[in-house]
Amino acid sequence: MVCTALVFFMHLGFSFLEIGLTRQKNTVNILFKNVFIITVGLLLYYIGGFNLMYPGFEDGDMGFLKFPGFGIGAPENGMTPEYADGGYTWWTDFLFQGMFAATAATIVSGAVAERIKLGGFMIFTIFYVGLVYPIVGAWKWGGGWLHGLGFYDFAGSTLVHSVGGWGALIAIYLLGARIGKYGEDGKPKAIPGHNLPLAAAGVLILWLGWFGFNGGSVLSADPAVTSLVLVTTCLAAAAGGVSAFVTSFVRYKNFDLTMFLNGILGGLVGITAGADQMSPNEAVIIGLIAGVIIVFGVALIDRLKLDDPVGAVAVHLICGIWGTLAVGIFGAMAGLDQFLVQLAGVGATATFCSITGFIILFTIKKIAGLRVSEQEELEGLDLHEHGMDAYADFRMNQH
Repeated sequence: MVCTALVFFMHLGFSFLEIGLTRQKNTVNILFKNVFIITVGLLLYYIGGFNLMYPGFEDGDMGFLKFPGFGIGAPENGMTPEYADGGYTWWTDFLFQGMFAATAATIVSGAVAERIKLGGFMIFTIFYVGLVYPIVGAWKWGGGWLHGLGFYDFAGSTLVHSVGGWGALIAIYLLGARIGKYGEDGKPKAIPGHNLPLAAAGVLILWLGWFGFNGGSVLSADPAVTSLVLVTTCLAAAAGGVSAFVTSFVRYKNFDLTMFLNGILGGLVGITAGADQMSPNEAVIIGLIAGVIIVFGVALIDRLKLDDPVGAVAVHLICGIWGTLAVGIFGAMAGLDQFLVQLAGVGATATFCSITGFIILFTIKKIAGLRVSEQEELEGLDLHEHGMDAYADFRMNQH
């Protein structure tokens, strides 16, 4: 339950990070989306997501899709399920997993910031959190076909971060770049965020939340395993941050705070798939590589003319893939066979999330439209979608 509270607190971290790295005229819009995600996400998980993700696959099932019904009634064998080993109850399990579900949509929120219609985003969130996330989660954590294959993802480098990352990638492709992001020569232009102190606070809150995200994924209070997980998690975060700012300095000759911050997140995402399998040395290596990936990943996304205001695709998708594959390279499960299984899991998730994400978003685009008008984008979503300012006394012309 303590870890559940820490993962809940991560939603404040995501909110601060997204606000800080975008312009003040869209602050209310970002806050509204993040509050919507956690409230509606929990309700969707209650209505059907939890049962869809943990359907109780039996021998002979394909392990792809099963839905035992709506709601979260207590199991017949009592409030403490057998797999919990007496450590926690059915209700605790629901709430902890529900916090994870909402995180997947939060990843998309940052990537599509400053130009997506609020209604379109809300519809996407309902389908992505309500259906796509729990179906993929069932393949591994629900005992489905990926679990049977031997795929390993301790706390969600693929099942949470890459699921959100694929949705984000498809969304920014269909949305297009923000006005002014690319010059006439096609080269990207920086659109600075309005509050880097908030962005830094958001990342440090997220790091704190990862104590629950990874620590809670041990699913027990076993001090030996939990303490190892927290050590590998923190070392990977530290290494990712240092690696990113050093790589950024070598490449761009400046000490970029945003690269530093995203490097920390990249290290955290990278270690998440195998935090319980790695030694401290291996965690540092995974983090160092994640930090380099962040710098080149952000540059790649820009080169492809995919506008990602907060670096969500580089952090959650590319580092999520790296962390998942790292399980087959380092740690207790390393080996060619395990690497190939990890690769199969990445490929299956990519295929399913890309196709379903595209269908959902393309349908919304055709029926209701995804993107706000040029005037709305230039004047800010806060004014047009919400009729209010985040900083009412300090409104500035930020076109």
